[in-house]
Amino acid sequence: MQYQKRFYRTISAKDLVQFSVQVKESDLFIMASRNLSDETEKELKKQRYLLEKYIEEHPDFYLSFKPLPCDEDAPDIVKMMSQASFLCDVGPMATVAGAIAEMIGNHLLQFTDQIIIENGGDIFLKTKKERLISIFAGNSPFSMRIGIKVKPRDTCFGIATSSGTVGHSTSKGKANSVTVLCPTATLADGLATCICNLIGDDDFSMLKNNIKNFPFLDGILVIKDKELFAWGDIEIIETR
Repeated sequence: MQYQKRFYRTISAKDLVQFSVQVKESDLFIMASRNLSDETEKELKKQRYLLEKYIEEHPDFYLSFKPLPCDEDAPDIVKMMSQASFLCDVGPMATVAGAIAEMIGNHLLQFTDQIIIENGGDIFLKTKKERLISIFAGNSPFSMRIGIKVKPRDTCFGIATSSGTVGHSTSKGKANSVTVLCPTATLADGLATCICNLIGDDDFSMLKNNIKNFPFLDGILVIKDKELFAWGDIEIIETR
């Protein structure tokens, strides 16, 4: 796969050390109290190996667009993806970027008290300070002009952005971007995909009717052309 610069990576964290780690398709942008490239690469290779080995033995896990159970002795990353697929009503691979970020992030927390990991638009965070995350929304006039202010939490959490008009991921939706906040990065990844699929040519009525089905959703920002939809614990700010 040819490398593409991730120009949407705009997270304010000047107090943290920034570095990137790439293994095959996984391209992680990380902010931590110190450079943890070696630790990140080792854990990333481990998690990819476990996932790839499971997929070799269970190809449906990779191919399914519907939730799938997993074996009791499956690796933790597979169990996380399977559980999130049922909670978000998506295929397991719709949660893979968030799951990798979450597994790596939890591992790195033994070396740093703050961590931000971005993996293809899906973010794992443990932060002591407010952070600003700009939103890339393709051709929408709001793209990179607004963002969300993220407040510190005592626990880790996840932020994910999905698009029906930008990127290579499969989507049935028409939104330029759907950004969600959830208690975990794996759930955020799956839910962003699910909700993005709900955004069609009409207004946001389908989304409004379905929000109640996701009690673990903390907040959401949807951008569709010149329209915005926001709900929950989310603060939108102008970035430029």
